[in-house]
Amino acid sequence: MIQQLGMTQQRGMEQQHSMNQQLGQWIELPKIADPRGNLTVAEQMKNVPFNISRVYWTYDIPGGAHRCGHAHKHCREVIIAVSGSFTVTLDDGKHRQSYMLNLPNKALFVDTGIWRTLENFSSGAVCLVLAENSFDESDYIRDYSSFLKFISCSK
Repeated sequence: MIQQLGMTQQRGMEQQHSMNQQLGQWIELPKIADPRGNLTVAEQMKNVPFNISRVYWTYDIPGGAHRCGHAHKHCREVIIAVSGSFTVTLDDGKHRQSYMLNLPNKALFVDTGIWRTLENFSSGAVCLVLAENSFDESDYIRDYSSFLKFISCSK
């Protein structure tokens, strides 16, 4: 299922889930419209549900490429398409949901223990990530079978 700004479409074998089973959470960031150009603000502990320790972005992603393919043990993130569009697929080991990010004032909150993959980048897409923690390699789970073991042990 692809979630696009809160709407759902069925895709492949992915299942439709009720709102309380969503793997990601949409965050609407304030958009200040101005004829000179729009402005959107993300503030920690206001519209971002944690203190922001790290900000990074990906860009110039070749057509057909995908990013991520990992989960975090402790770090929560907010993902924003500041330019262009891309799909974020979230997986909790039992369910998989895809979200189309294509507006700079719509963000996707991803909690810990969720596998994420980013793909289908449009030309010129920029993916901005607000992370709760500083980089720590030991927080990453980069192998899917290790991820499945991690989530089965954390229940």
